[in-house]
Amino acid sequence: MRYIIVIALVFIAFAKADAQQLASYIQEAEKNNPEIQAFELRYNIAEEKVNEADWLPNTEIGVGYFVSEPETRTGAQRARFSVKQMLPWFGTISARENYASSMADAQYVDIVIAKRRLALSVSQSYYKLYSIKAKQLILDENIQLLETYERLALTSVEVGNVSAVDVLRLQIRQNELVQQKEVLEQDYLAEQTVFNNLLNRDETLEVQVPQELTIPDEEPLVSNENLKLNPELIKYDKLYESIEEAELLNQKESAPNIGFGLDYVPVSERPDMNFSDNGKDIVMPMVSISIPIFNNKYKSVTKQNELKQLEIKSQKEERLNNLETRLAQAIYNRNTMRIKFNVQTDNLKQAIDAEEILMKNYETGTIDFNDVLDVQELQLKFQINLIDSIKEYFTEYALINYLTK
Repeated sequence: MRYIIVIALVFIAFAKADAQQLASYIQEAEKNNPEIQAFELRYNIAEEKVNEADWLPNTEIGVGYFVSEPETRTGAQRARFSVKQMLPWFGTISARENYASSMADAQYVDIVIAKRRLALSVSQSYYKLYSIKAKQLILDENIQLLETYERLALTSVEVGNVSAVDVLRLQIRQNELVQQKEVLEQDYLAEQTVFNNLLNRDETLEVQVPQELTIPDEEPLVSNENLKLNPELIKYDKLYESIEEAELLNQKESAPNIGFGLDYVPVSERPDMNFSDNGKDIVMPMVSISIPIFNNKYKSVTKQNELKQLEIKSQKEERLNNLETRLAQAIYNRNTMRIKFNVQTDNLKQAIDAEEILMKNYETGTIDFNDVLDVQELQLKFQINLIDSIKEYFTEYALINYLTK
């Protein structure tokens, strides 16, 4: 039986080899795609900022020399050396590290989102390539079929059953199909370039696509609860958490800073006196505290963080509504494609039956090649519609996976 019957009736549902091939392409894309690499570098930078957060204010070191040495009871002071270190309030460094870590977590979700979007783009391009290739095969089948009809028509012309015009019509129809096939070849090359660019590889590399796909008998369950686990929504959760960590850091930074220091002053001996502390150097430990008395800055930051959290909540709600709409539309489109697939399958069976009736008429010498062309055109239309419905079904299926898996 011809290829068209195989398309309509004999396909297996998304063969394992084809699924593995697509998964392999997606893995290759994730490995080579420069956009993914850029997101990963951003995440590495964000991770490094956790180490950056573990810092203390610069140690202050001072050196002074007395041009005119002040005299004291124990001798003249020659110079002054000082060292001072300010320390943030207890827990401030940990708060900085937690904030930087929360920002890194948000950056990691960006990688997950980018990979899922890339997988969706690769899948959609893959199914487009399948569709074009399948249509080319169908056109080959129909061209060969018309060549068979042409030979039958030539035989009928010799016996006077049909006119030469019928033969010309068959040849014109063949030319039209050849033209469609050549256009599809250009479409395939263009889409192959798109696909290979997604994988960041040579544009001319051949893409292995399935010759046989069909819509499965049963639909997998789709839960809106899974939609809430979509990384596009998780991203807002991570951003919300980062604002919480930012506020904790703001509270720590609004607390006083404590400083510890030491002054050392070398003292010259007094030559005209003899006592126990003569020329004794001065060592002075110091403790200081930095109090943010005018702390409107920190109050403002707190208010800003509260507003940012409200903004993130609104953004998440809007994104959830958008994703729910996309999911509902994808499910509707998928179900519509199943209906179209079933209708086109039935139509194709009837067109094949009509063709068989015409061929039986040929045996009696009463064939009408106008009817033959009409039936052939209907068959081709149903075959193309079948492929389009399969392609669109799996395209919507890939989108559903993106939203819910």
